[in-house]
Amino acid sequence: MRRGLRLVPLALAGGLVLEFVVFVALARQIGYGWAVLAVLVASAAGMLLLRREGMRAWRSFRAAAQAGQPPGEQVSDGLLGLLAGLLLAAPGLVSGVFGAVLAVPPVRRAARRRLQVVAERRMSSATAGEMFGPRRVRVYPPPASSGAGPTTTGPTIDGEIVDDQR
Repeated sequence: MRRGLRLVPLALAGGLVLEFVVFVALARQIGYGWAVLAVLVASAAGMLLLRREGMRAWRSFRAAAQAGQPPGEQVSDGLLGLLAGLLLAAPGLVSGVFGAVLAVPPVRRAARRRLQVVAERRMSSATAGEMFGPRRVRVYPPPASSGAGPTTTGPTIDGEIVDDQR
């Protein structure tokens, strides 16, 4: 994990260089005034999205807490909405494109599922259950015993964890 954190400044510097190169290339194609206008419009849209998503995330988190439901889905969806708004609000065309794509509901749902999987892997199963709710488990009946093989102290149940398809 620490090795990955050392790469953050390098990634940020690379992102800034990429933003500058894309801006200059676009400005040469459509003109510098139009390119600046595109960046300003994307930033304004990002600010509006930040405000809307922030309020929506807070309301859905409070509603889940008051209803006694696990807040995980509301938290992760709110965080992704805020990330989309931040990417749009940042002055840059590449980050704006990523923010606009993340603001699309089907993309956000897919990213939310991926975020939940990553979060569940990094926390204990009890914490994941409190955060994201109980997991569904599919249980298979034990195969017919042939009489040969090791004996166990109790029955063995084969199964698999099934992700909720919401």
